[in-house]
Amino acid sequence: MGFSRKMLVLVLTFVVAVLLIQESNGEPLVPILCIFGDSVVDSGNNNGLYTLIRANFPPYGRDFVTHQPTGRFCNGKLATDFTAENLGFTAYPAAYLSRAAQGKNLLIGANFASAGSGYAERTASLYRAVSLTQQLGYYKEYQSKVTKMVGIEKAKGMFSGGIHLLSAGNSDYLQNYYINPYIYRQYTPDQFADLLMTSFSNFVQTLYGLGVRRIGVTSLPPMGCLPAAITLFGGGSNQCVERLNKDAASFNSKLNGMAQSLQSKHADLKLVVFDIYHPLLDMIAHPMENGFFEARKACCGTGTIETSLLCNERSVGTCSNATQYVFWDGFHPSEAANNALAGVLLTQGFPLIG
Repeated sequence: MGFSRKMLVLVLTFVVAVLLIQESNGEPLVPILCIFGDSVVDSGNNNGLYTLIRANFPPYGRDFVTHQPTGRFCNGKLATDFTAENLGFTAYPAAYLSRAAQGKNLLIGANFASAGSGYAERTASLYRAVSLTQQLGYYKEYQSKVTKMVGIEKAKGMFSGGIHLLSAGNSDYLQNYYINPYIYRQYTPDQFADLLMTSFSNFVQTLYGLGVRRIGVTSLPPMGCLPAAITLFGGGSNQCVERLNKDAASFNSKLNGMAQSLQSKHADLKLVVFDIYHPLLDMIAHPMENGFFEARKACCGTGTIETSLLCNERSVGTCSNATQYVFWDGFHPSEAANNALAGVLLTQGFPLIG
């Protein structure tokens, strides 16, 4: 189930169909887009937090529209930025903790994600990030602001018709479970995944109780193939760490099962699990076939471990052309890879649009 040429054709076909729909009425396909989760989708919420997990300095953002760092953990756009474009939005949902998140800007949605956050409350507290529980608290506040602007009935339609995306789990494993001896000894990978499933279930049911009916959640990527993961957990090998990939695959299986269970409870809920594991694994295993040159090392610095503060203007060895790299830093995809992943999200997310 890789990101093959056949999949590319399907993606392009669907993109053309979406563009035709947009041209016919000039409106986005959904009223709002709201985003929750961790650094993979954080568009700047951590900028003002007392945390080391930030990306609001060069070379982050060097290939973004403004060529300025925004707090995105990427050289340019995130997969969710491309998703916003694909859905017909002419602006990106503002980071909720930024100055831009006010007035009419909130009428297209908002981004509540925080780098270092995860399904587990403990993960967020370790890095002074905004936990999923607090992100939901901000979302309730957001709903109140929108309702005051447009009225109760219109607001209800926006919340139920809008797409709400969640991307989490990476930090729970790579920045908590695997490096925390206490938790690692206390729980098997399977038991830890079950704890995260409880959090996921609570998250979805809370959103449902707030009138949300269209939710998309990303699977875990092949964690063992992230450049920093190979460096930290590979034991000197230059290959993907299979035990980490096995844990990710097991988590993804549980995620799909939980999603099916939640849908069976709520007939009017549209809940899609986006498989990013296989498309990203395909890019890593077959970079040339997917338009990339380098999949083991990231663009920033040595490409083996740097992320956040370690990826900075003085990092020696940063590549000049990130479009050839699957990864921008040790943990996060490049803009080019994010663009490809957004295409996958578009085809898999069709049920959320219809």
